[in-house]
Amino acid sequence: MRTSEKKEHILVVDDSLDTLELLQRNLESKGYQVFTAPGAIEAIKILESTPMDLVITDLKMPKVNGLSLVRHIQENFKDTEVMMITGYPSIEGAVEAVKTGAEEYLAKPFTDEELFSAVKRVLDKLHMRRAAHMRPHKPPPARYGLIGESEAMHKVLNAIEKAASSSATILITGESGTGKELVARAIHYNSPRASAPFVPINCGGIPEALLESELFGYVKGAFTGATETRAGFFQTAEGGTIFLDEISETSLSMQVKLLRVLQDKEVYMVGIRHPQKADVRIIAATNKDLLSLIKKGDFREDLFYRLNVITIDIPPLREREEDILLLVKNFTTKFAIEFSKPPPRFSESALQVLKSYYWPGNVRELENIVQRLVIMIEGNIIDVPDFPSLMRFSALKGIRPNRTLAAVEAEYIISVLASVDDNKTRAAEILGIDRKTLREKLKKMKNPRFS
Repeated sequence: MRTSEKKEHILVVDDSLDTLELLQRNLESKGYQVFTAPGAIEAIKILESTPMDLVITDLKMPKVNGLSLVRHIQENFKDTEVMMITGYPSIEGAVEAVKTGAEEYLAKPFTDEELFSAVKRVLDKLHMRRAAHMRPHKPPPARYGLIGESEAMHKVLNAIEKAASSSATILITGESGTGKELVARAIHYNSPRASAPFVPINCGGIPEALLESELFGYVKGAFTGATETRAGFFQTAEGGTIFLDEISETSLSMQVKLLRVLQDKEVYMVGIRHPQKADVRIIAATNKDLLSLIKKGDFREDLFYRLNVITIDIPPLREREEDILLLVKNFTTKFAIEFSKPPPRFSESALQVLKSYYWPGNVRELENIVQRLVIMIEGNIIDVPDFPSLMRFSALKGIRPNRTLAAVEAEYIISVLASVDDNKTRAAEILGIDRKTLREKLKKMKNPRFS
């Protein structure tokens, strides 16, 4: 469960004293500060005097029922989440609870693990919403031009600081789209070589037949078409840094030439036998496992160890969940300014999808998605239907894996029904099924377990 200096406040409302005692004991064992109330009226009095992060309420209670309490909380306590529990589950009750504002709906009896998981999901949404609403239009602070406050990014930023102060060769590893060139630029522009050129080269984007002449230059008459002497990228980067991206895409013969540059600090222009001194720092990058390539004979081991003096591994975005909202804010503000539009706001459901999505394209994919949304959105709120279909369906990935397929399906159907005000025709369209199939599924869900 969440551990923090500030304990989350949870109010449990139930007319059963045994249930109150049980839930209070279980939740306090997880570090929450728990308050109890035997009914809605008592709960409202507590809410008026003590801020609550979460209210867990029974559905059926005397005098004022749980739905009325949920509605009151939604109208008067915007920074409080609600979770509904009931011993009388039904589709209608679940849909009504979700429509009214309950984030979760648990049917009794439920296990301790089901309770703890549901509470964690609700509180995660609350913290996410609070984070999203803080300084909504102010770009987050950046260090070395990189956005991130996660532990993983702090390691990268600290590595940049140490690497920048040295003159050692650097190997940057990480998946495509993680920002390897940004890290390389940060190292260069915070190093003593900052006033000299930074020359980025995509080794995989230059044909093998041209790569040598592009890197090292050539003299007039060196080959057919060489009508003049031309400097290569190494000469262009003199005194500065050359960034060899996708180093794994170079051939073995080219790797021998690069190894010679690293060993002797000299380059040979094509068509000339005399070397030229090269005062250039080399930063290489790859999205592949070079050790695996070495075993296959596709990458030279001696070059690997020459490059691997300092290694900086950039984590994929899915391992930097804390940074996703910061990046979303930054890109939203950036593109809103670029396209002269007011910065749109993301709904809580949209934020949840952003955090649960796998992000195979990493930060580059996130930036492209936000750019598309800022351009295409017509209103000022971005919601789940505005996302590409692949991202919309990824919303289910955050559901814990120990639930049955029927339970996951039931929860999703209820969520869709609530989002369209119980319009079954529209819900069937969103679900990609016909009304008859939806009716059959609803019949099977008469006594669902939604957790």
